[in-house]
Amino acid sequence: MEYTNLLTHQNESTLWITINRPAQLNALNKQTIQELHDAMKAANSDSSVRVIALTGAGEKAFVAGADIKEFADFSPEEGKNLAKEGQEKLFDLIENSRQPVIAAVNGFALGGGLELAMASHIRVASDNAKMGLPEVSLGVIPGYGGTQRLSQLVGKGKANEMIFTAGMIPAAEALYWGLVNIVCTQEELVATVEKMAAKIAQNSPLAIASAIRAVNASTTANLNGFATEIEEFGNCFGTKDFVEGTTAFLEKRKPIFTI
Repeated sequence: MEYTNLLTHQNESTLWITINRPAQLNALNKQTIQELHDAMKAANSDSSVRVIALTGAGEKAFVAGADIKEFADFSPEEGKNLAKEGQEKLFDLIENSRQPVIAAVNGFALGGGLELAMASHIRVASDNAKMGLPEVSLGVIPGYGGTQRLSQLVGKGKANEMIFTAGMIPAAEALYWGLVNIVCTQEELVATVEKMAAKIAQNSPLAIASAIRAVNASTTANLNGFATEIEEFGNCFGTKDFVEGTTAFLEKRKPIFTI
């Protein structure tokens, strides 16, 4: 599939999706959100993809926010529709992806960029990364899940501080608060993500998809996370991956999981 604002390439079982608008610091506009939606949907239906890695082109920014000129004159109703459509089309899609999504955060991850990283399952940041939700400095609040996911990751107090001050925190502080999983040099970013993705790809893709659903249930309204875990745990027993995994264990060999 051809994209205007994205670059994609697959390295073994890891699909890299790169937002390619470096002159705009990879800001999210409507077209980019639509293309990311299309790329995610294609990846979700591709059995050769075990892990999806999201990053931004260049060394300055992962994604430095949304394209403000697209909504500067919106009415309240248009604003609600913008947030609803964006959450459903992209951010919830990423969070509920059957393949793990790793955000490779290089440089600025602000506003919608940080929300994109937070919707991902794992975040690896370069040591020059800076993260924040500056929306209140524009007279608005985060609208792509930022108020919810940030508080889930760093706690309500730190989330309030970051949102109310509209400030940025460096990668080391983000690591301290659990906002990112790993910090490495910018030169090591791709290799670090690839190493983690390779470890993930060795494991059962069906079990990982079940684990994603169970973990997400813990923060989803009207879902009982423990009940979801029980359901998903039981479902695993009916999969070919369970047969392969337990057989390999008993035969003292490494399992080979296929889709």
